[in-house]
Amino acid sequence: MALSIGIVGLPNVGKSTLFNALTKKSVLVANYPFATIDPSVGVVAVPDSRRERLAAFSQSKKDIPAAVEFVDIAGLVRGASEGEGLGNLFLQHIREVDAIAHVVRIFDNPNIVSTQEQINPLHDIELITTELQLADLGQPKAPPISKKPVLYVLNKESGGHNLDETPTDERWVALREYLKDKTYVIVDANVEHELKDLHQDDKQQFRQEYGALEDGINDLIKAGYELLGLISFFTTGKDETRAWTIVQGSTAPRAGAAIHSDFETKFIRAEVINWQKLLEAGSWAKARELGVLRTEGKEYVVKDGDVVEFLHG
Repeated sequence: MALSIGIVGLPNVGKSTLFNALTKKSVLVANYPFATIDPSVGVVAVPDSRRERLAAFSQSKKDIPAAVEFVDIAGLVRGASEGEGLGNLFLQHIREVDAIAHVVRIFDNPNIVSTQEQINPLHDIELITTELQLADLGQPKAPPISKKPVLYVLNKESGGHNLDETPTDERWVALREYLKDKTYVIVDANVEHELKDLHQDDKQQFRQEYGALEDGINDLIKAGYELLGLISFFTTGKDETRAWTIVQGSTAPRAGAAIHSDFETKFIRAEVINWQKLLEAGSWAKARELGVLRTEGKEYVVKDGDVVEFLHG
């Protein structure tokens, strides 16, 4: 499913560093023919322990994740809506994505020049929001970019001064108030970039040293997937376990189309079980015996975490 998230923000807020950390989690493009192979596009695996457990359960030869596409978009400057900087190109790229990951700098570091007089996250958010709104006013017949769903990525810096560490700072108070009904994650993009080439066994030790125990990149990917209104269902067997991407609310035939068009046009029925109930049952046969493996028709709405087998004509 070719849905993408554009990484936007002011210059020097950590967009490219974040993108480089993201692309370390890229998936094999051969499995995702919709992907555009370009230095500024990354097809990123969606972390999902449910899929990993199903793959172990089925002793699958392949374990194939769901994926989401991230696009690194040039930094915006004031006046972009009037063509300043790479304004026109920047805005066109935003029009082409389905959602926005807005990177916001919350760290003070005199060695990384800010384009603003002071680190003020809410001011930065308002600047970009205003430019997007002005761009829409300038092209009323184009798809509105200021209405796209937004995920805010608060970029902090290990070892530096971060606003989230001074909860009484008026800039942080104002930002938290703005974000209270919005989707956001906190990421140390620089740490994630430095950790991207390490073996998994070494990462936790370095995270402790950096004081970045949570994998902010995984949080970002999962939040972006949800922001697009996407969920995953699974197929599992000896050959492969795979997470399939569908839009939330998809009926069984529509979900089946993610695998093959015949599963939609020639749909007969689907056998469905929640991933956890399958693991608890221990086998498909036992799940059927216990009555937790259900037969569903074309009106069934597939749920996140369903394991599905389709029967078609």
